[in-house]
Amino acid sequence: MPYDRFVLDRLPPQAQWPTRLDNLPAAVAGQSVNAIQTLWGRAEQAGWMSRPLLRSEQEILTYAQTRARVDRLARVLTHSLGLQPGQRVLLRGANSIALAVAWLAVVQAGLVAVCTMPLLRAKELGDIIDKSQPVIALCDARLLEELETARAGHPTLQRILSWGSPQGPDALDSLLDRSDQTRVDADALSELPDDPIALLAFTSGTTGTPKAAVHSHRDLLAACRAWPDHVLQARPDDIVMGSPPLAFTFGLGGLLLFPLWAGASVYYPDGAYTPSRMVELMAQVGCTVCYTAPTFYRQMAPLIQQHPVPTLRISVSAGEALPDATRQLWKQASGLEMIDGIGATEMFHIFISAAGADVRAGSIGKVVPGYQARVVDDQGQELPRGTVGRLAVIGPTGCRYLDDSRQTNYVRHGWNYPGDTFMQDEAGYFYYQARDDDMIITAGYNVGGPEVEDALLQHPAVAECGVVAKPDAERGMIVKAYCVLRAGHPASPELVKQLQDHVKSHLAPYKYPREIEFLAQLPRTETGKLQRFRLRQMAQA
Repeated sequence: MPYDRFVLDRLPPQAQWPTRLDNLPAAVAGQSVNAIQTLWGRAEQAGWMSRPLLRSEQEILTYAQTRARVDRLARVLTHSLGLQPGQRVLLRGANSIALAVAWLAVVQAGLVAVCTMPLLRAKELGDIIDKSQPVIALCDARLLEELETARAGHPTLQRILSWGSPQGPDALDSLLDRSDQTRVDADALSELPDDPIALLAFTSGTTGTPKAAVHSHRDLLAACRAWPDHVLQARPDDIVMGSPPLAFTFGLGGLLLFPLWAGASVYYPDGAYTPSRMVELMAQVGCTVCYTAPTFYRQMAPLIQQHPVPTLRISVSAGEALPDATRQLWKQASGLEMIDGIGATEMFHIFISAAGADVRAGSIGKVVPGYQARVVDDQGQELPRGTVGRLAVIGPTGCRYLDDSRQTNYVRHGWNYPGDTFMQDEAGYFYYQARDDDMIITAGYNVGGPEVEDALLQHPAVAECGVVAKPDAERGMIVKAYCVLRAGHPASPELVKQLQDHVKSHLAPYKYPREIEFLAQLPRTETGKLQRFRLRQMAQA
């Protein structure tokens, strides 16, 4: 079956690719590889197939049972629906067994997974469809409305199949019921390239337009051999829980691929987590490894102190800067030293981290084995230890954007620049300082200020606006908007509420400005360019 080259033909020129430090065995590095089949083979060799893999309140699937479901769905995609390897499949759903099986089946079948946040609205979904050109979508029936709205303006998305829906031609369950249980023929994947594409991971850029980070099957295996092996060190008897969505690479690794790599199992809740519900379920399920953002840990600390979870042995924080006060609060409440880490969608997962006795107060940790990191000046020259500068990283994973001129902003002379400022001490520990762009990281979510500005400017009361991050003790940062109003629209608390609701109706709710301040004019240069740094100074003051 021919391979769809849509993604391969839209990769950056190889001269703009990052330097790669391969950490895979020579036998794997020298051949075409399917990451999911490799993971199944690893589980078989280790004798894990009868162990539990996917858990929920309704059911527990072993490795063998999960593989059977994945095989069946992969065959539906390639045989019943006739999809070619390399074609994109959009996935939409909250973390669940159904979404995990769908993701694994798409990638195992040689297709490209485009997993989307369940909170995204039609416009945001439309932007992703424009960029990735998926042929079909697999969607939780409860989240169909926004996707159907997006599809109306994007005919490239030919069909939406839903799980958890009544019987019908677009009900995924009925297609699965009619399919046989054989695996996808090896011949069907015979024309895969040496390093086939596994997923497009979308990240909000500071311009507000989506960037798609391209990751291959080899990237997935390389990520499994890096931070999980050297820092996390999960075990087959681990039960993993956490809040990050599978649409985030932090969640995809921590709550699916890395448990599968370790022979462990992962629990998906029915409905969204709250801090109290997470602590309650952790005790019920016997959770041993937890992934969430610092904001959640801070809110969970008093709860877990009152209701301890004796099985918990590892708690991982990522997605935003971890204040040392939160680390100490959690340690006092749970008795555990938190594992902090910094990663990036472009790098797939964590590349600086520390655990146990290697933790240092205020530091994220040391570079993960397999990666190299340094603090550099604007010319890329390494700075003396103790000096604040830009972080540059190389390793077995790296940034390749899909058809995006911003590739040269992220990759320079082979090094990845995640967009953070750091200081490294003489012992090799890295200390996070700040973002060096306009990205707002609030409670673990990335928000591009310009996209919030665009939504605000669609309201008739707003003449001009600027959106920046404001430091916040609970969420790390919050979205703050400075607005200049049109004549006839007086400032008032009621208008603040109207503008916040307006943004929520256009963008995912976590992107709305939690604070809005009205100004007579915005600070601008002589040429009219908005001086964001002055707004940031105002917010920090």
